[in-house]
Amino acid sequence: MEDLHGHLVADPYRWLEDPASPATREWSAAQDDLTRSWLDALPGRDRLGSRLAELMRTGAVGAPHWRAGRAFFTRRDPEQDHPVLHVRERDGSERVLLDVNALDPSGRTTLDAWSPSAEGTRLAYQVSVGGDEHSLLHVLDVDTGEVLEGPIDRCRYSPVAWLPGGEEFFYVRRLDPAGLPEDERLFHRRVYRHRVGADPATDVTVHGDGLDHTYYYGVSLSPDKRWLLINGSPGTVRRDSVWIADLRGDGVPREVLAADAGAQCTAWVGRDGRLYLVTSLDAPRFRLCVADPERPTEWTELVAEQPDSVLDAATWLDGSLVLLRTRHAVSELHLHDPATGRHLGEVPLPGTGSLHGWSTTDPATDADRDVLWFGWSDFVTPLSVHRFSLSTGETTLHEANPGAVELPEVTTQQVEYTSADGTAVRMFVVSGRRTPDLPRPALLTGYGGFAVGRGPGYSATTLAWVEAGGVWAHASLRGGDEEGEQWHRAGMREHKQNVFDDFHAAAEHLVGQGWTTPEQLAIMGGSNGGLLVGAALTQRPELYAAVVCSAPLLDMVRYENFLLGRLWAEEYGSASVPEELAWLLSYSPYHRVREGVEYPSVLFTVFESDSRVDPNHARKMCAALQHATASDPTKHPVLLRRETEVGHAGRSVSRSVGLAVDQLTFLAWATGLELTGLDLAGPEL
Repeated sequence: MEDLHGHLVADPYRWLEDPASPATREWSAAQDDLTRSWLDALPGRDRLGSRLAELMRTGAVGAPHWRAGRAFFTRRDPEQDHPVLHVRERDGSERVLLDVNALDPSGRTTLDAWSPSAEGTRLAYQVSVGGDEHSLLHVLDVDTGEVLEGPIDRCRYSPVAWLPGGEEFFYVRRLDPAGLPEDERLFHRRVYRHRVGADPATDVTVHGDGLDHTYYYGVSLSPDKRWLLINGSPGTVRRDSVWIADLRGDGVPREVLAADAGAQCTAWVGRDGRLYLVTSLDAPRFRLCVADPERPTEWTELVAEQPDSVLDAATWLDGSLVLLRTRHAVSELHLHDPATGRHLGEVPLPGTGSLHGWSTTDPATDADRDVLWFGWSDFVTPLSVHRFSLSTGETTLHEANPGAVELPEVTTQQVEYTSADGTAVRMFVVSGRRTPDLPRPALLTGYGGFAVGRGPGYSATTLAWVEAGGVWAHASLRGGDEEGEQWHRAGMREHKQNVFDDFHAAAEHLVGQGWTTPEQLAIMGGSNGGLLVGAALTQRPELYAAVVCSAPLLDMVRYENFLLGRLWAEEYGSASVPEELAWLLSYSPYHRVREGVEYPSVLFTVFESDSRVDPNHARKMCAALQHATASDPTKHPVLLRRETEVGHAGRSVSRSVGLAVDQLTFLAWATGLELTGLDLAGPEL
């Protein structure tokens, strides 16, 4: 026992924090053998794997980014593991510009980010290997395909803003870790100005000296390249700062908004020369403000906060403003007068779904000045691109996803239920058109943190589960951004239990409405969502039959000691503060495991190259549950699935299929869902 601020805290599996120790290696090898002996023997694996591969062969295409008449965009064809970057010329011809599938046939390399120069002649791109997300920056000649420079290391999460001529750009890079304390080597970012071909060590530091070492930065330039905008926030919780620099003047960034204001804010200079700000300052559902860049602190509200939707972004379209809103997690586009802010109408969208990126032509592109391109997806529509014409008022399909796949017929609905404190919460429920008699095995998921929301979107795992006869549900929990910043704050720090209460209430609603039973109810979540399901299984073990807990946070007393953990103290609280330690201990899943409790079947999935959440959380929790559970381990196992050379986020399609097969066959077995219901030839006629 350890005495922390008067709390006696047990940590019997701390020895599993060291992945290199002989004891941890021996324990992990035994877990590998146990897990594979279980997962490989589960029924329906081959059938599910084939169907998931089919459902992922839809491919995907992204919205174009225009530079001087050239369109840059990504497309993933049906048999490809990763998206490929293409360029479309003025005459309509297309060619591959960058293909990480060809660069690395092993599938371990991912394309993290890319940015073409204003002239469309050069491309800055970033790749990482093995899931570590430590992006390496390169510059490519668009005409010849020649790599002009790179790799420049330490460019994780680095935006690039090109100056005219394609010879220089602003970007973000971490300091050399050799001169930093060991626990700060993943931090200390700076904004630099770089000349292509020059030694990065000679780059001019533009911003970041003297600020908190956890700051992340975004950079952008005005269309006329006069104004440099820098957005920044300490850590991952959005308390944004904004700076603006006049590149025709002294070039010194001046503060527009300070992080001390406690607000989120995104700022840019529009084609009309005004400074635009989408901010939650005095507006939890966000408002749009404008200012003169030469007097950037003198804001005027242009479009006020709306009571029933959240303002996410805005863009200029041929003399009009287009505002992206989400209403209960569903995307909407609205037109406004840029002079008065008056609402002019709504942009027709393909259905009830989610917008994934948008673009308009740049000043150097003559055609289609009145067109908005946007990526679109819903529960049965893979990512495709649509275009809206301001002059005709019509929205049409620009480019469909490249793969033709027969999809199961499903019904989707958004339901409302009541949480423990009386708060109304919404949930998407997807089921088959001809779902057999209820109740049925159900899979409930959610996230509930960091102001991250999720709307309707295409998912092969969702469709495969529903096609087999199951019910799939996603709850829009507090802690996300589905209802604005107040919704987020209602699920963070001392209010974190609200998130878990919302999740339990979602499960009870599914049971109470006859969709499923506790014996048929599975839950799944990853990262902060892994914390969610970890808390759910320890708080209400009788309510859930099976759990998949992926890349999770589970030891909330020591999470700050590992990888990026210190960035999350503003979201969760810090164990170094007595009051906040009490919050954390009230729900920390690892510390709430109790001997003699009948726990459900649990599968932890972790990734050894994860550079965000340390796999030791799952190791410790797995060991604790295996020791404590009173359930029959032959009927309710606790397993740990490890993957190497893959990280927290981006991965190849083939590895995604492999992971999903293990997760879904485990949940199907535990809930009684027969995977023989999958139709490899498409839906039943």
